[in-house]
Amino acid sequence: MIGAGTRLWALVSLLVLVALPAQTQGQGSAPAQPPSPQTIVQQIDALPWQKSPAVGRIGSIAQISLDGGLRFLDAAASSKFIQLNGNPPSKNSYVLVPAQYAWFAVFTFDDTGYVKDDDKLKSDELLTMLKEQNEEGIKERKKLNLPSLRLVGWMIEPHYDLETRRLEWGTKLISDGGEELTNYTIRILGRSGVMQVILVSDPQHLQEDIKQLRTALRGFDFVEGQRYSEYRSGDKVAEYGLAGLIVGGAAAVAAKSGALKGFVKLIGVGVIAALVAVGAFFRKFFGRKT
Repeated sequence: MIGAGTRLWALVSLLVLVALPAQTQGQGSAPAQPPSPQTIVQQIDALPWQKSPAVGRIGSIAQISLDGGLRFLDAAASSKFIQLNGNPPSKNSYVLVPAQYAWFAVFTFDDTGYVKDDDKLKSDELLTMLKEQNEEGIKERKKLNLPSLRLVGWMIEPHYDLETRRLEWGTKLISDGGEELTNYTIRILGRSGVMQVILVSDPQHLQEDIKQLRTALRGFDFVEGQRYSEYRSGDKVAEYGLAGLIVGGAAAVAAKSGALKGFVKLIGVGVIAALVAVGAFFRKFFGRKT
């Protein structure tokens, strides 16, 4: 599987030595040595990838058909995949990749409740709020000697599709070293919460990879009883709408109550941590060198 992805090998060889976060060492201990690119590739290749005609089960909430060479990892294997990319483990994430490793997507379900989709999305206001979170997050991460990404604008402005119940948007980010990255996110609304799908790509191929991911999502569906259309009176309802999914649900609630200023500092760290993790995924394994 990995042999077909020459871009994967090139990026591992180039970036595995610089993208791993620094480790805190005890006094007198030797610095931890990162694994070699060959070792990482072998370990990724050895993961229990599911492929057609299998159906990828996303917990007990949803599923996706593995057509057209798609490959899928269950929660345990996805956590291992995420760790191999130099990030903390994740208990409830699921990884989807195409046959040639041109991109990958991470699925995570948030049981926030039923999200009403009647918001009007105001891109300028949303971007301002995200930048405020970003700036506060950068300050906090510098205090912790952690890398950060600066949000510079929309790569693709937020838009919502009533037919598919999908909210999509893409942000453009700049790393500490001046590298441009993208963070493209899809939220798929369900009855009891929202499926988050993060696409890991690069700016040069983003549009092409979005098309491929959308094609893959034709095989996605919530299981019976969990579809958005199956909402019933009395179900849990989220405290925020579509805009809240973009800026972070808790931040949206804080904004309504007037407490956003103090809250931004807290959420900024978590938001940018997630973005940095995605950036690390892309930079070490799945980008394309130009």
